[in-house]
Amino acid sequence: MITSDAIAWNAPNDPHPARAASQRSYSAVAKGDLAEWLTVYAEDCVLEDPVGRSMFDPEGKGHHGHAGISAFWEKAIAPIASFEFDIYDSFANPESNTCANIGRIKTAFPDGSYTVTELIMVYVVDDDGRVKSMKAFWEPDRTMASFTKP
Repeated sequence: MITSDAIAWNAPNDPHPARAASQRSYSAVAKGDLAEWLTVYAEDCVLEDPVGRSMFDPEGKGHHGHAGISAFWEKAIAPIASFEFDIYDSFANPESNTCANIGRIKTAFPDGSYTVTELIMVYVVDDDGRVKSMKAFWEPDRTMASFTKP
């Protein structure tokens, strides 16, 4: 499922549908491929990244449907020069449609500066294996405190 060298997956790696969807999502983001990313998400999905109010979601209600997550992409993903994902644990009960991944994401900007975000990402998939809910738990202030100039 991982199709990018920008992803270090050091966690359980069975074919759980939510885990596989998370890997497809990371791969599309790492490649900067919005069209591929949208195929990972259900039409009625809700994405909260981060959960609660933030610079990406001032009302804290999440981004809804493909139109909402496409707008999120343009605001939060498209301006980034590169992403490096380091997933170091993943929990997925075989009898569920959910997984929780723990890791960090290095986000590099065009000028070479970067931030590192420590986070937990929870994916819930539908019967077709498409993400219907993604919640990323991270603290914007902690991420901004990691800002490093080249």
